[in-house]
Amino acid sequence: MLARAALRFFGTGSYAFMPHPDQLTSLTALQARYGARYRWLLLLSVMVGTMASIMSSTIVNVAIPDMSQHFGLGQERAQWVTSGFMVAMTASMLTTPWLLARYGYRHTYQACMWLLLAGGVVGGFSNDFKWVLAARVAEGLAAGIVQPIPAIIILRAFEPNEQGRASGIFGMGVVLAPAIGPSIGGVLVDWFGWRSIFFMVVPFCLASLWLARKFVPMSAPGGAAANRDGAGLDWRGLLLASVGTLCLLNGLVQLRGGSAQLAGGLLAGALLALTGFLALQWRHMHRPAGSGHEALMNLRLFGHRQFAMGSIVAFIYGTALFGSTYLLPVYMQMGLKLSPSYVGTILLPAGFILAGTIAVVGRMADRHPTYRLVSIGLALLAASFGLMVTVQLNGSLWWLVAWAILGRVGLGFILPSLNLGSMRGLDKPLIPQGSSVINFIRMLGGAVGVSLCGIALEWRLAAHGDALGNPQSSPARLAAFNEVFVGLAVLCALAMVAAWQLREREPRHRDRKEA
Repeated sequence: MLARAALRFFGTGSYAFMPHPDQLTSLTALQARYGARYRWLLLLSVMVGTMASIMSSTIVNVAIPDMSQHFGLGQERAQWVTSGFMVAMTASMLTTPWLLARYGYRHTYQACMWLLLAGGVVGGFSNDFKWVLAARVAEGLAAGIVQPIPAIIILRAFEPNEQGRASGIFGMGVVLAPAIGPSIGGVLVDWFGWRSIFFMVVPFCLASLWLARKFVPMSAPGGAAANRDGAGLDWRGLLLASVGTLCLLNGLVQLRGGSAQLAGGLLAGALLALTGFLALQWRHMHRPAGSGHEALMNLRLFGHRQFAMGSIVAFIYGTALFGSTYLLPVYMQMGLKLSPSYVGTILLPAGFILAGTIAVVGRMADRHPTYRLVSIGLALLAASFGLMVTVQLNGSLWWLVAWAILGRVGLGFILPSLNLGSMRGLDKPLIPQGSSVINFIRMLGGAVGVSLCGIALEWRLAAHGDALGNPQSSPARLAAFNEVFVGLAVLCALAMVAAWQLREREPRHRDRKEA
């Protein structure tokens, strides 16, 4: 039956002329087979995998206290369960355009899902913290490659008047995973221990692999065939970016808990590595086409004002978002002394409201300036952090729920608007690079934010004469948490200055889109 359908599709009367299987799964063939709805089916397919990758990045935070007790870890080592994931995810994002051009959407996407699946299984069965950390790094590598792909599809496959709607629907689905995840994860940690949270990604990975076989094309971005004989990967640039990120995070950790000389050396190494990375990308940019290697980060992107300003917003936003994602569960468990399952229950309403907000704001982004939506979101996010100081140790938790909801509404304004506002002015060949780079910058900010929140928290706890190792909480401990939340509020307020520069100065003229 499949053979006959293929023959009817390609208009030949002989089995001898049946096309190669890759032709049947090319972009053109899939578009013809499924019609106008195909772009939505493609978006759904990558949405499931992205949900798995985002869930793996956030759900482990609920299990950090339980994992720390099981392995006898201090705060600094336990933090690397999150930071190790972030470093791997940040560095691997830069490889997405090269992998898509060389292997196509499907092979790249499926390989990431298998790696994410393996990380979840290995992490869940590990009896050694080193294997847990290795599994988290594997999950981070997979998540980093996958996460720029949806933005590439939205900006290439959808018309400008549909991009906001597509971003809203995609964002609504993606945020449901971290919204529901902590609640389910908290219950699983209480009932079965920290290992259970690693296995939560398994069904998502299996579903995404099935959808990829059905709807994700073999083609590279733009519908072209994948070219395995194309330019090689810039391994030197990737190594410099990875080393620079590692040195930066280790240096930040050492600033508080280790040697000041070692911290200075690591931060200097990070500066040298990142400077070398930018110099190498500058050299690649001025080399003639076909010279053998392409830049991991095309610096021409920053010649576009909106992209440059959006990158600044993305870095600060990533710092505040991922820093708070790490800080909030620790605050509720160590500061307010709530159980993991109770933490998930408190965050659940905010997660559903975030999903609904994204769907509404996505449609608004097709009709209203994105810089206004991003600025409103940053203002609400800053307010939610600042208002955390009103939560008391033995007071009503409804205020905590209210401020969490306010912050998630702010995120709902930012998430579907920032990428569109930053990349709508880019030429089509630059879109894969633009999506990869802005995700890299946001995740670099996130990796820094997780470390900075951990460092700032220990610093302020020591200043108040407390430590997380003490079994009892106190108003002094909450004061330390509050000071870190106020710092995050100030960061979000600073990002509003750059967000206002996302204004479009000229009307857009866009032609027909392709994935």
